This record gives sequence, C-alpha cells and structure tokens, in this order.
Amino acid sequence: MKRAFKLILIIPVAVIVVALSVANRHSVVFSIDPFGGDDPAFSYTIPLFWLLFGALAVGVIAGGVATWIGQSKWRRAARNDRAEIERTKRDKDRAQSSTSTLPIPADRQPAA
Repeated sequence: MKRAFKLILIIPVAVIVVALSVANRHSVVFSIDPFGGDDPAFSYTIPLFWLLFGALAVGVIAGGVATWIGQSKWRRAARNDRAEIERTKRDKDRAQSSTSTLPIPADRQPAA
C-alpha cells in the first residue's frame, strides 16, 4: 500500500519536473549585483529550470527550518514529559523494591 502510494505520488511529480525542464531549458543571466547595470560584476548564465528548481529548494528548506523552529516548544514539552515519566518509573521501582525488602510483621503474616 505504501509503495503504491509512493508511485502514485512520484510519477506525476517526475512528469512535471521533466516537462518544466524541457520547456525552460534556455539560458538566462542570473545576476546578484543590483547596481551593475548592463555589465554586472556577479552574474551567471544558467538554464532557467535550474533557477526554478533552486528557488523551490530554497523555499522548501526555509519552510522546513521555520516549521522546526516553530515547533520547538512542543518538542521541549515532549522531552520534559518523557523525563517526568522516567522519574516516575524510577520512583515507583524504588518504592516497590524498598517495600518488598521490609519484613512483614508477625501479626500480618498471610495465613497458611
């Protein structure tokens, strides 16, 4: 089931990626020099689809980082809850082990 779902998702995405790559394969000038005018100091000539996929990758990474930062309070709460559960288990085990080693008074011995 999981494998079929992956195929159903991957095949259309692959078709779209190939279609975008073929349709936008001409070269464009990418410049990171806003004051360069006609002859920018920092410019690259690359295919347009690389710019599109690069912008998509940067957006996915930025969104992932923003989500990860936004969920930090939930991760902290889960970490604190796990620590509290472990402390409670240790206390319970310690209490059980200390009561099991105490001698039972003669008047409270189970009847044979």
